[in-house]
This record gives sequence, structure tokens and C-alpha cells, in this order.
Amino acid sequence: MAAEDETERPSGFEADTGDGPAPTKDPGTRTAEVRVAFDGLLQIRRLTNTGPGDPAAVPAEWERRRPVRAVALALEAAGLAASAVDGSGRRVATGYRVSPGERTGAVRVEWLGPPGGGAAQEEERALTECAAVLERLGWEALLYRGPRRRRFLEAEPAS
Repeated sequence: MAAEDETERPSGFEADTGDGPAPTKDPGTRTAEVRVAFDGLLQIRRLTNTGPGDPAAVPAEWERRRPVRAVALALEAAGLAASAVDGSGRRVATGYRVSPGERTGAVRVEWLGPPGGGAAQEEERALTECAAVLERLGWEALLYRGPRRRRFLEAEPAS
């Protein structure tokens, strides 16, 4: 599995990957933080993507080095719900979960929730929505069926 850059220490804002606790901040405050972070990501794209076409439509080098963070930010900025876990690691909320993919630079997006919460019935629709968000932002997202017939996306920056 590909790992995030371990030398960089997170500080300040962190996009919700779906593996953390349920949100405790005021939703309006979190929405404002996500908007600022996402606007910053788009500004990075505009300043660093100097090739032909719309620079905001192509993942920047920053995103390519931190794909889990970049994809999680894109999904959260689109208003999609993230999953959450409690202190013992049990799923307590239904939503996306972003984790490193099997190949370097790729990520895996799953739709998870508490046992019996209906996530399996929602996953095809929800993951299709996740894929649409990512594709608009220059990510290639393919839907697969994995173990126990559960679906997941594999996403990577489009070439």
C-alpha cells in the first residue's frame, strides 16, 4: 500500500478521511474551514499547473504527493458525508472513507457505516456521486466490486 508522506506533520486543518471521530465542531465553522482549504487547493492548482487547459481542472503536484488528503478534501468540500468511528474503532456514521490505494498515488474510496445501517444498499449511488465529484476535479475514479461483493472506488490523478 502507498503511504502518505510521513515526514510532514499535520497542523491546522485536516480533511475528514472517514476514519476519525464524529464531528464535534459547529457545522458552520467546519464548513467555513473546508471552504477556505478547498479554495486554497484550487489556488495552488492555478499557480502551479502551467500546462495547457484549465489549471484548476488538473490535480497539482501537492495533491499527487498527498492523494488521500486531496481526495478527502474534494469529497468534504462537495458536501458529502464522511464515515466516523468511535474510540474503539467501531463505525458510528455512514459516509465515505478514503485510504491509500494499492498503487502509489492511488486512493481507495469506500462507503461505510455501522453494522445494519444500510451503507451496503447506498454504496453504488454514493460512490457514483463521489466519482463524479472527483472526475470534475481531474481524478480518474473507477468503481470496483471487492470482497463480499462490496463496491469501492480506486482514484488517481488523470494523466
